[in-house]
Amino acid sequence: MSGAPSTGPRPISRDTRLCISLAGRPGHFGTRFHNFLYAELGLDFIYKAFTTSDLGAAIGGVRALGIRGCAVSMPFKEACIGFLDELTPSAAAIGSVNTIVNDDGFLRAYNTDYLAVRQLIEEYRLAPDTPFALRGSGGMGKAVASAFRDAGFTRGVIVARNEHAGRALAQGCGYDWRAGLGDLRPALLINVTPIGMAGGSEAAELAFPAPAVAAAETIFDVVALPTETPLICAGRAAGKQVITGAEVAARQALEQFVLYTGVRPSAGQVQRAAEFARSG
Repeated sequence: MSGAPSTGPRPISRDTRLCISLAGRPGHFGTRFHNFLYAELGLDFIYKAFTTSDLGAAIGGVRALGIRGCAVSMPFKEACIGFLDELTPSAAAIGSVNTIVNDDGFLRAYNTDYLAVRQLIEEYRLAPDTPFALRGSGGMGKAVASAFRDAGFTRGVIVARNEHAGRALAQGCGYDWRAGLGDLRPALLINVTPIGMAGGSEAAELAFPAPAVAAAETIFDVVALPTETPLICAGRAAGKQVITGAEVAARQALEQFVLYTGVRPSAGQVQRAAEFARSG
């Protein structure tokens, strides 16, 4: 069942705890996912998505107003670091943040994207000797590349037009760097750029050339909106195994939920929350 919990409107009081997200292009998934589970579990929380043109002021507001948790998406995952008090190992090792937890004004940073990707590598039984190409070198790229590195993958190529960022990410993870895919045809293709994202200038584009998609075995696109990106659609049409950004979003959002509330929902509750979030 994918409908919202039938608990009726929840009252908001002075004791209601607020969690937010900050993104360049806010989506609905996190808002619907978290609020569904708050209602289902009877938790006095509410979640709201925001964007900002003043990141420092926004993070200052999280601290000053007692906002319990803040999800961080592109393009703020690295830029927010200077405004925080502590990076936990998941964020410090990557140099990228997607989750901030506020404990009485002390802002502690995590990276649940990393945790989600590690879970998906295990779930899909991706073999560590699989050659792969990862396109992108931003904050999400760091999380994904680090997750593959730590899962034992050694045959990787970082494809990034930004040579400085691309080389740095590749060297940090023990991979090669290329400005373009060229004639490489790896078995696993991973997109961590905004290519294919709804509302963007490249929403209708493929993140990898069609011949590379045809030669691959698995297609992994971290873009969550839409779930069926051009790359995922091309992969499905070619009969490839696909891993979608919606799967990443659900797993990382679950880990955020646990950090914010201290409550871990059941697998069934998470599934219903993800279905509800994707239906909006």
